[in-house]
Amino acid sequence: MKKNSFVISVIIGALVALGVAATPAQAAERTLNLDYANWNPLSLVIKDQGWLETDLKVLDAKVNWVYSAGSAAAIQNLNANAIQLGSSAGVAAYVARANGVAIKSIAVFSQPNWAALVVKKGATITAGQLKGKKIAAQKGTDPYYFLLQVLNKRGLDPFKDVTIVNLAHADGKAALLRGDVDIWSGLDPITSQTVKIDGSKVIYENKALNTWGIISAREDFLKSNRDITVVVLKNYQKARAWILANPDKAAKILSDSAKIDLDVAKNVLVNRTKVKVPLVPGSLQSGVLAAIKPILVTDAQVRSQADADKALTSLYDTSYALRALK
Repeated sequence: MKKNSFVISVIIGALVALGVAATPAQAAERTLNLDYANWNPLSLVIKDQGWLETDLKVLDAKVNWVYSAGSAAAIQNLNANAIQLGSSAGVAAYVARANGVAIKSIAVFSQPNWAALVVKKGATITAGQLKGKKIAAQKGTDPYYFLLQVLNKRGLDPFKDVTIVNLAHADGKAALLRGDVDIWSGLDPITSQTVKIDGSKVIYENKALNTWGIISAREDFLKSNRDITVVVLKNYQKARAWILANPDKAAKILSDSAKIDLDVAKNVLVNRTKVKVPLVPGSLQSGVLAAIKPILVTDAQVRSQADADKALTSLYDTSYALRALK
């Protein structure tokens, strides 16, 4: 044993003499699972340009990109820790928090006009003829909550006066084109693509009923990864400026990712998505949620009025966005 100890000491001494320090093993590289989505053009630009990968190397971290087909998928992945930061409609994050999902909304990526009621080519249904209709919408997403608001404004009961079919966005469009449903409460860019390619028709849209594009994060991740979170939000600001300076290139990125026509992508970016908005969430976003809170409780999307009230006062954490702007 003494001989072995002597040999080990000699080896260590030699390593030190060569400038190789005997240090503990390096901490494991951190991995951020971050979503990207065709309805979040800023995320597409960040992923395409590779800025985040470069910035995270400095923090001994890396990013793993996870595709989100809609707000419901993003929230499910946040809840399951499949992603730590994700984008969604503001109301989707709000409902999730009200129902016990430990997330915080930390930034704004856009003011979209992404939800609309759509009918197929040749249909004569109008926005005033919703009663008795079969309507496709994906629960947990802005088009679903958009539909609830439209029904409420027209005095229609979502349980008695219409039949809502819960379908993912792409499946809702397919059901509409097959004639399985009368109306689809759809999401861009799928909506804009079917209008051009299939001759579908938007019968109602209202930007004020959309609940903004919001970035949310798991609370446990935020507590120990403030540096990574701030870097992500800095990249969002960089992407915002890049899109405004390079609208054609941004449209090409969206076109390639979503597999839609380039002119459709340009229309979505220029006419249906406002990316020049403040990063920090505030009264504009919470005001929209406060207005639809009674509908969420009535429709049993939120467990109770008390849960809805508590979630609205605790949903936002603006400290990360404010830090990213410095």
